[in-house]
Order: sequence, then C-alpha cells, then structure tokens
Amino acid sequence: MHLARLALTDFRCYRSADLALGPGVTVLTGPNGAGKTNLIEAAWYAATFGSHRVASDAPLVRDGARSAILRAAVRSAAGEQLVEIELNAGRANRVRLNRVPLQRPRDALGTLRCVLFAPEDIAVVKGDPEQRRRYLDDLLVASRPRYAAVRADYERALRQRTALLKSARPAGPGRDAPGVVPASLEAWDEQFAAKGAELTAARLRLVAALRPLVAASYSEVSGGRGGAWLAYRQGSERSGELDPDPDPAKLARGLLEDLSRLRRAELERGVCLAGPHRDDLELRIGELPARGYASHGESWSLALALRLAAFSLLRADGEDPVLMLDDVFAELDSSRRERLAELAGSAEQVLVTAAVGADVPARLSGARYAVADGVVARAA
Repeated sequence: MHLARLALTDFRCYRSADLALGPGVTVLTGPNGAGKTNLIEAAWYAATFGSHRVASDAPLVRDGARSAILRAAVRSAAGEQLVEIELNAGRANRVRLNRVPLQRPRDALGTLRCVLFAPEDIAVVKGDPEQRRRYLDDLLVASRPRYAAVRADYERALRQRTALLKSARPAGPGRDAPGVVPASLEAWDEQFAAKGAELTAARLRLVAALRPLVAASYSEVSGGRGGAWLAYRQGSERSGELDPDPDPAKLARGLLEDLSRLRRAELERGVCLAGPHRDDLELRIGELPARGYASHGESWSLALALRLAAFSLLRADGEDPVLMLDDVFAELDSSRRERLAELAGSAEQVLVTAAVGADVPARLSGARYAVADGVVARAA
C-alpha cells in the first residue's frame, strides 16, 4: 500500500497543495513552522479521521476559510481508491470514497493505513494512561476498522452513564448519603458493560500480539540493551492485570459486578469508576516501570519500539502500511538514527520530515521536497 497523491485545500497553512508520491522514501525538509508536519497530519487524518496533534477539527481549517478539503489517492492490492474529506468548522464533516458520499464516514477506515512516529509519541511512555489507551485503540481500529463502531458505542454509553450519575439527587444532607439511582441507569449499565467488554477483549488480544513484537523492536532499536515488556492493567478499584482470557461475556459479567460494587461511590462522585476508559497499558524496561524510571534514551527507544511493533502487526495482514517519521531523527542519537533507518528501509513507502536534511541517514535516500511558507517544491 502507498499514498499516491495528497491534495489539500485550506488545510492548516495550505491554501492549496498537491503532492504526487510514489513507493520508497520521500523526504520533506524545511524550517520549523514551514508546514512539513501539516502534510503528515493530513495523511494521518485521511487514514484515521483524526489528528495526532489536536482533539478537534477546528484548528485544521485555514484561518479565514469555512472548510478544508483533503484528497488522498491510495494504491493497494485492492486497486486505486480515492478518499475525500470535507472538514467543516462547527458542522458535520463529509466523506466520499471513490466519489460516492458515505452516510457513515467510518466506512472509509482501512482504505489508507499509516503508522506515524512523531515527537509527541514520548507521551505514550511518559504521559498519562489516556495516551496509552489511545495508542491501543488507534491501532485496533487500523487493524480491524469495525472496532471504530465499538469504540464509539462505548464512548456514547460512558457519556450517558456519566450524565445520569451527575444528575442523581442526594438522598440526605450528609456527605455520605447515596444519591437516588436514576431509573434508566441499569439499562445503560448493560450496554456499557457489553460494549466495554467487547473493547477490553479486543485490547487484550492486541496486547498479547504486541508483546513479542515490542520486545523484539526494542532490542533492535536499543542495540540489545535491556528488555521491554507490556501488560494490560485494569484501572478500577479492583486494580491489577486482567485475566488474559478475552471472553467478552466473562468480562461483561465482571464489569457489571464492579458497577454494582461501586454504585454508591459513583453516585457520590458523579463519575464512572470502572470500565476500559480507566485501564492502562503498563510498560516496563527490565524490572522497572518505564514511566518515572526510564532514561530519556530508553523512553525514546520504547516509544519507537511501540510504533515499529504496530507496523509489524499491520504488515502481517499482507500489505505494508505507510510509515511516517515526523521530525524524529533530530531527537535520536546517531546509533538510534541508523538503526531506525535500517528498519524503516524495508517499508513500501516512507514519508520523512526533517528541519535539516543532514539529520536523515543516507540510507533513506529518495525523492526530496522543500517546504517553505506553505509551498511544497521538488528539491534538486
């Protein structure tokens, strides 16, 4: 699989841009703020319908414009396909696949698959559990697009339960008095548990598949220094590593038991205290948790290993995803640069950005473009 063309209208700093791409390596160079990462962000959005940098779509529309247009032509074993996305600030976005409007934009997920390594990835290792859950869920949807609907259904149930818990009226004047249970809460408990169990089961299977891939990638990137290990941890008061049995029915029963046990506390606090939105992906290097103990170099190696493991997982389906390396070589020492370049060189398509072209190892040679002030030009 490779991205054959990326065309933008009123996206970020680009009034208009049209970039023809081919297999192999493409390097985009230019000073910071020139718009290199905006191109990577656009490709990522065409694959995932989300930005890796901001939570909402509004910042993606060029200042002064009412909407932005992304067009991504993709060549794969399925032939050539065209994804078109209209981003509308304050209104619903519109998506077309091969010129046909889609009622559900998520039906285009999987047309383009990408793995992105960017400076923000250090937060997967050092940041809050939300960053690691997002890593798992994004990879889950990339590998099996149907989980986009499961994820959306769970988030809807979570929002509804939270609203009902917040609306509960205190039964008495004391701080410890339980609230009145809303009549519809039990019905939402069932849906919340069913969708939460389905999501958790998928995450458990994914972590099991990732564990050896992350260990192997970390060994390659770090030059064999130490071992990386990961496990899925439950974040409710019944904390610990979940039973690796990914049976959704069993997981749903366990989640319903948690909700029953935590009912009083949930009503008092007005929040959902159990469910996959509170879980975490534990990362370790050797015997110690990566968060809080890993050195800067170890953290970068682990963040990179997580992305390379994702690449290997998606590649196992028969086609390479597009590998995008956004301004990461400047963050790595010379040995890690060379090892990353060696590992990346086998991908069908690699998109690289760098402020200084010399930061990109020579083995990643290919087409070069210069980016300046929202203009992309082929470099000599």
